[in-house]
Amino acid sequence: MDANFPAALDAVFAVEGGYSDDPRDPGGPTRFGVTQATLARARGRPVSAEEVKALGRDEAADIYRHLYWDAVRGDELPAGVDLAVFDGAVNAGPRRAVLLLQKALGVQQDGVIGPLTLEAALGADPSTLISHYSAARLAWLRSLPGWKTFGRGWSRRVAEIERRALALAAPPAPKPEPPRVAAAPSQPSKTQEKSMDMIKPILQSRTVWSNLIGLAAIGLSAFGFDTTGVDQGRLAEAGLQAIAGLSFVSSTVFRILATRRLV
Repeated sequence: MDANFPAALDAVFAVEGGYSDDPRDPGGPTRFGVTQATLARARGRPVSAEEVKALGRDEAADIYRHLYWDAVRGDELPAGVDLAVFDGAVNAGPRRAVLLLQKALGVQQDGVIGPLTLEAALGADPSTLISHYSAARLAWLRSLPGWKTFGRGWSRRVAEIERRALALAAPPAPKPEPPRVAAAPSQPSKTQEKSMDMIKPILQSRTVWSNLIGLAAIGLSAFGFDTTGVDQGRLAEAGLQAIAGLSFVSSTVFRILATRRLV
C-alpha cells in the first residue's frame, strides 16, 4: 500500500544501518543498504566508495522507492506483506523477493508479479502469508555460502521485519465503548411535591376530620338514620390513625420499589 511506504522505509533503514565496507561482503561499500553498484545504476555512471559513504538519506529513499518498492508493486500488495517483500528485494534483489513470494503463495515462480500472483496475494490471509514468506526467505538465506558469517545478522533482520510486517497487517484495535451509566430513579416533579405537601396536613387535621364526620352525620340524618349516639371525636381520632397507618405502609412500599430499581 502506498500509505505504508514511509513506515516500510523506516523499517528498512533500521535494519540496514549506516555505512559498511566489510571485505567478506560481496556488495562492497554500502550505505543505507545501497551498494556501490546500485548507486552507480541510479546515477547512471560509475561512483567511488567515497560517494557511497556520502550518500544522503533522501537519495537513498528515492532509490528504494523506484528500484525496489515499485519493482515489487508495493503499492498494490496487502499491508504488511508489502514491507516483507520490499525488504526482501532490498536484501536480495527484486526478482529473488518475488520468487520467494510466489513460493509462499504456491503459485508459478517466474520472478514477476503479474495478475495471478497479485490476485493470490490479495486473497491470502496477510499474517499467514507474512509468516510463510519469512520462513521461505530464511530457508533461502541458509542455503547461501555466507550463512556461517552473516547468518546471525540475517536471522535477526528477517525476524525484525516479520514483527513489523505483522504489526502493519493487524487490524486496528476497536475503540472501547463508554461505560453505561444506570438511569437515576425518577423523582417526583416540584409540582407533585408541592401538591403532596399540601394534601398531607389537610388529611392529618383533626378539625377537617370532625367537619367531615359532622357533614356525614347530617346527611345520614336526612335519610332517616339516628346519629345522636355517634361520638364524632372518636371517629375523627380513628380516621387520623387510619391515615397515619396507610401513610406508613405506602412509604414502605415505595421505598422497596425504588431500591429494586436501583439494583
